[in-house]
Amino acid sequence: MYSNGYNVYKNNTVNYASKEQLLLMLVEGAVRFCKMGRQAIIDKDVKKAHDALIRTQDIFSELMISLDTSQGDWAVQLFNVYAFIKEKLAEANMTKNVEIIDEILPLVEDVSETWHEAYKRAKK
Repeated sequence: MYSNGYNVYKNNTVNYASKEQLLLMLVEGAVRFCKMGRQAIIDKDVKKAHDALIRTQDIFSELMISLDTSQGDWAVQLFNVYAFIKEKLAEANMTKNVEIIDEILPLVEDVSETWHEAYKRAKK
């Protein structure tokens, strides 16, 4: 009974979110799934690590697709950051190397914090 209500709530949250809120949900998910993948590698849970890292890669693919690189150098540079993160996630997934995750997790968190700060400033 409760899980159905929760699913309806989550669907409504996504369906009625603004573009900016959807972007924030994506970057928050990227941080969460990257951390889950890291922990799964430590726990030697290969399937869970793979699934979490693929979800993180998918988020960065979506961010790359939605980025309008005609907006200037900043957009191209951000695209390159996303591509770098995605490449390192694939490498970490193939090797199950937690050190690679430790290298890029701060960058993933920085991306999330940057978009949150941009959202706050845009609302002012």
